[in-house]
Amino acid sequence: MKKLICLLLMLACLFTCAIAETVNAKDEAVLNIFTWEGYIDYSTVIEPFEKETGIKVNYATFASNEEMFEKLSAVNGGEYDIILASDYILNAAREAGLMQKFDASVVTNFGNLNPDFTSKFFDPANEYVVPYVSGIPLIVYDPAVVEIEIDGFEDLWDPSLKDTLGLIDDARVTIGMVLLSMGQSMNTTDEAVLAEAAKKLEALKENIHVLEYENLHNYVVSGDIGAAYTFTPFVALALDANPDLKVVWPKEGLGFGIDGLFIPVNAPHAGNANRFLEYMLRPEVAAVCAEWQYYCTPNAAALDVIGDWYTARSEFMGIFDRMNDAEFVLNLPAADEQKFQDIWTTFKLGL
Repeated sequence: MKKLICLLLMLACLFTCAIAETVNAKDEAVLNIFTWEGYIDYSTVIEPFEKETGIKVNYATFASNEEMFEKLSAVNGGEYDIILASDYILNAAREAGLMQKFDASVVTNFGNLNPDFTSKFFDPANEYVVPYVSGIPLIVYDPAVVEIEIDGFEDLWDPSLKDTLGLIDDARVTIGMVLLSMGQSMNTTDEAVLAEAAKKLEALKENIHVLEYENLHNYVVSGDIGAAYTFTPFVALALDANPDLKVVWPKEGLGFGIDGLFIPVNAPHAGNANRFLEYMLRPEVAAVCAEWQYYCTPNAAALDVIGDWYTARSEFMGIFDRMNDAEFVLNLPAADEQKFQDIWTTFKLGL
């Protein structure tokens, strides 16, 4: 009787273990991505990855880099397997110990990236982050509406642009533009320089018609405004709608940004995450992503397979001629960041 009981217990244990292994195997074929809504296309990027690997992708979204950082910190770098976010917050995540190194034995195609887009402040040793796309805020304007020829930031203060200008609703980006117009760094924390920038921003108030983070191109195309300082995709969309618009690469200098992918330190499916990074670095996948997002691709190999229509457009390709003239918005200590936010809050209250 004891032998029978032992046999039954062994069989029960084997059955339970088999179920557990099945569940774990099923759980293992999962990848949890956390990024902005629509930032990785499902039909052309995610679905082919699922079909190739059998890995089910769950796509969760955040509204801002700050929201992502807060949620990632709350779960101690767990819950998510891949995060795609902006450079300054990537640096904050790395400094907070919320990243793990990608597996170079799996991610064997990191060399597809243009070296100009690697070894940056958010990952100086190229151990954690895979750059996804890159962009530069530019000026786009309608010469049929604007009376002057714009070739730099300083022209935005021209009185002829009264109530006809759209700017990005972001303290660091737009105050950074003002600082560049003054020959200063976008990341200065010098209080005297910032006070001067606040005064110069105030002097621009008469020309501003709208502040909006995205979709400023719609105002230019509709004729509601004559000029906008806006992100790369919105410049490109404006040109799609009206090829007669002019794009300005400001002579005073450029802001610059890279969005990148990383694996959180306690990612539940890190193996799958490394497979996804390798997949995203393939030239044909990187090309699809750049064409979909209307951003510049950091993937040099992708330029060999990307559409000719893409490489013919300066808003995507012009950065390669101005890399030495471009500056990142850096993450600053809280007290210094607050200086920018205070200037911006005061400015917006007076609009």
